[in-house]
Amino acid sequence: TDLVFIDPVGTGYSRATKGSKPLEFWGWKKDIESVAEFIRLYVTRNKRWGSPKYIAGESYGTTRATGLADYLSDKHGMYLNGIMLISTALDFSTLDFYAGNELPYLLFFPSYVATAWFHKKCAPEYQKMKLEKLMEIAREFVLKEYLPALFVGDKLPAEQRKVLAEKMSRLCGLSAEYLLQADLRVTLPRFSKELLRDQRRTVGRFDGRFLGIDRDAAGEQPEDDPSSYEITGTFAMALNDYLNRELGYETDLEYVISNELWKVWDYKEHQNQYLQLEENLRKTMVRNKFMKVWVLNGYYDMATPFFAAEYVFDHLQLDETLRNNLTMTYYEAGHMMYLHKKSLIKFRKDAEKFYAG
Repeated sequence: TDLVFIDPVGTGYSRATKGSKPLEFWGWKKDIESVAEFIRLYVTRNKRWGSPKYIAGESYGTTRATGLADYLSDKHGMYLNGIMLISTALDFSTLDFYAGNELPYLLFFPSYVATAWFHKKCAPEYQKMKLEKLMEIAREFVLKEYLPALFVGDKLPAEQRKVLAEKMSRLCGLSAEYLLQADLRVTLPRFSKELLRDQRRTVGRFDGRFLGIDRDAAGEQPEDDPSSYEITGTFAMALNDYLNRELGYETDLEYVISNELWKVWDYKEHQNQYLQLEENLRKTMVRNKFMKVWVLNGYYDMATPFFAAEYVFDHLQLDETLRNNLTMTYYEAGHMMYLHKKSLIKFRKDAEKFYAG
């Protein structure tokens, strides 16, 4: 088995060749085309067309993996055996707290509840529950009470608004007064700053279990994401040491780990609309009826919440005969669930089942 790790152009050690500019590769379509060409060349040169092929991606990597599965099958006739989507981002409308878009408020809420539960901020009747049971209750609350209230909008009677704020408060740990002031709509930055404001702490975006310390406790959003900066140094050290000392790969090139590329990323194919890949995935699964899709979710992930992933996969309009090709697994961890030892062990067991299937 070959494990092939691909750093798209401008990341890791990958660089544009002389005469080319990095911006030529930094965009939704350009990125798919360049990575797909690498895969085609690797498979061809190593005589691997007849081998099982899987693509794994995390976060935007799930966006890339889904696009690649579509592109490779459509352009090259390369049908994958499966894709692994770790912390899914396939529909940006589920993740963007943009004015007028109610979806994220609904889809982030269960992850708010999970984070509140971890930090012991839920009401006693919820705090004593197992996390999985509490997540069932959070889902049900969103569907039966929160969603109808946001749909009504400004017409929601004041008394109902107060009752709903109290219920939300008992679940997510924010005060009913704060929730009313926020008009029952709390963005992720506000939640991250508010939950432990009384302790002068913030909670992480990639993983709500992590705690941050800001200059002061009066702001509206955290200064940074502790679940990012607390692990960056460890990963940078481990990777550079492994490549240089263990693999003997010596170079003066910097291994680029910056996440600044999103600021110049080109989405012109999706201009004036959200990037949405539901139809790309549905078409790929119809075209290739043997492709398995494994979706991995961390309960404490507040970058790509698990409920948003569920929403996306419940709205593929996928034929019932293909639904069994989808697998969803959950971990009591965050965006990078493998950081949590018990989740890493479960991850390994789930992977064995996926590949065996």
